[in-house]
Amino acid sequence: MDWITVLKLLGGLALLVAGGEWLVRSASRLATSFGISSLVVGLTVVAMGTSTPELVVSTVSAWDGKGDIAYGNVVGSNIGNVLLILGLSAAVAPLAVQRKLAVIDTPVMIAAAVLTYLVAYDGRVGRVDGIVLVGSMVGYTVWSVRHALRSPTSQEQEREREAEPKTLLTTYGRPMLVVSIVVSLVVLVLGSNLFVDGAVATARAFGVSELVIGLTIVAIGTSMPELVTSVVATLRGERDIAVGNVVGSNIFNVFGVLGAAAVISPNGVPVAPAALELDTVLMIVISVACLPVFLSGLTITRVEGLIFVVYY
Repeated sequence: MDWITVLKLLGGLALLVAGGEWLVRSASRLATSFGISSLVVGLTVVAMGTSTPELVVSTVSAWDGKGDIAYGNVVGSNIGNVLLILGLSAAVAPLAVQRKLAVIDTPVMIAAAVLTYLVAYDGRVGRVDGIVLVGSMVGYTVWSVRHALRSPTSQEQEREREAEPKTLLTTYGRPMLVVSIVVSLVVLVLGSNLFVDGAVATARAFGVSELVIGLTIVAIGTSMPELVTSVVATLRGERDIAVGNVVGSNIFNVFGVLGAAAVISPNGVPVAPAALELDTVLMIVISVACLPVFLSGLTITRVEGLIFVVYY
């Protein structure tokens, strides 16, 4: 492996992390300006923002015919999101879990994991499968936002926002945030191209399969925004965002990322037997394991967080 490959990996990863963090900050502020709760922001805007690296890397890989990286990235990221990111966040401070997340959003995450196995069972996630997945993502997002906007908390926040005196920020803030989101997406695209090139070169140099690279290096690299966001949110006391970010990212990775990759790939996303029989099953088991942990006192304790990290 030459120094150019190393620079591609490090430079791509740096752009991914910077772009993801930039996107999260801008999108979170934009959503908050509409009076949406922290949990819903974490489940939707922040989750989608931090999952944008997975989206870009997987779709670029699928378009280039590197389906193993696309599929491995989704499954590996979902495993890492729960065991590593949620585990580290809970190890920093116990995380409170809202009942809505435990009884509605977590079962959706489990259903998404099971659906991954079903659409990949024949060894390929085809375009029709991808359309179904993307449609599920749209439906889930619309329902979450509409439910949030109807809640008393959101309506009260909106009334308070409208009662505030108009300032330069309230007048021009939203357009500036939209521009910031667009720029951060450009940074993410550039970073993803560099990172995928470096990862593929690394796989070839060491004789490692692209599936393994997708499940490990690429999955961890593209999950860095989730890791940074959840840990920082925990430290700042925004624990709804920390938990919602992980659950929402896992839902978006399956419905949005894998779905989009399958739709744009010329021949769909191929799935290796090992990825289906081991890694996908492991993702399902980990998703199911979240339910009793979340429901036990509606809290993720430090001990449970450390157990997650050890399992990872």
